[in-house]
Amino acid sequence: MSPEQNSAPVTPPPDAAAQAAKVILTRLYAPILSELKQVEDMYRAELSSDDPYIANLLEYIEDYSGKKLRPALLLLAGRACGEITHDHIVLGVVAEMLHTATLVHDDILDDALLRRKRTSINALAGNEVSVLLGDHIFSHAFEISLNCETPVGAREFSRAMARTCFGEIMQVHNRNNFELPETKYFEIIEGKTAELYATSAMLGAHYSGADETTCQAFYSYGMNLGRAFQIMDDLLDLLGEEALVGKTLGSDVDKGKPTLPLIHHLGCVDAVGQKHALDAAKSGNRALLLELLHGTESFKYAAAKAAGFVESAKTGLNVLPPGDMRDLLHEVADFVLSREL
Repeated sequence: MSPEQNSAPVTPPPDAAAQAAKVILTRLYAPILSELKQVEDMYRAELSSDDPYIANLLEYIEDYSGKKLRPALLLLAGRACGEITHDHIVLGVVAEMLHTATLVHDDILDDALLRRKRTSINALAGNEVSVLLGDHIFSHAFEISLNCETPVGAREFSRAMARTCFGEIMQVHNRNNFELPETKYFEIIEGKTAELYATSAMLGAHYSGADETTCQAFYSYGMNLGRAFQIMDDLLDLLGEEALVGKTLGSDVDKGKPTLPLIHHLGCVDAVGQKHALDAAKSGNRALLLELLHGTESFKYAAAKAAGFVESAKTGLNVLPPGDMRDLLHEVADFVLSREL
């Protein structure tokens, strides 16, 4: 099947976990539902083309971004700090488009076959088309960002994507480097994953007129959420089920990515134990690798790290007065620990 033959995306039937997550998010997004709908409408309108082939490709990836967490963070930060303006809507669309473009490119890097429980766009259209499609979305997102009243959004998202690309480059450079220290691991994920969360949250506060201290608090909030998100993604890559998670699993191991559970395990065992684990990873013996990592409680260690970042995210919002919005943002942080993100 090709995008030319597939005139409309095929949406898989919802499962119980996805439905439960949707119910939770509807409640968490309650203060911004109307504005998030504006973001979604503009996002779909901008993710279009007059050319039928390009339009079909763009339509196919409309739902790549899932739960709209990055624009939701931007809007919730805006609501917590003041009024939501048209600039928030525009930048919410930009955040979502940038995220979508990174997913298109990520699937190429990982040779992924699935995304959101459907065939990935690179598996359908090939890597060449997918690279150019991601580039097209990046370029258009930055064009849209210039519609804001000030250039702060364009400048900050440009900086954020430069750091994201740096993180991805460093991850590729460190493939099969199983001596990677934990500090370097966090430097990589802060770029490739967490930066877009952090910048989205910070811009939401900025465009509502928040002071610098509050803007930096929201930046840290988003950074901590992004760190936790990536650790949970590491765990899902090893422990999840493709039918539930909806994307190709085991790609981290196959691509030689030293994720946090494996880094922790290798630091807990001697040279013989390290060789045993690396042999299992490199041969694709996932069952043995899981057994070994369970033996050193490396999954528990990683999960505890993610939970710690979520707690730091919540504590950092003490710059806000006690109230419904602060409580809600705490709940959003807790939701990042959900397996269905």
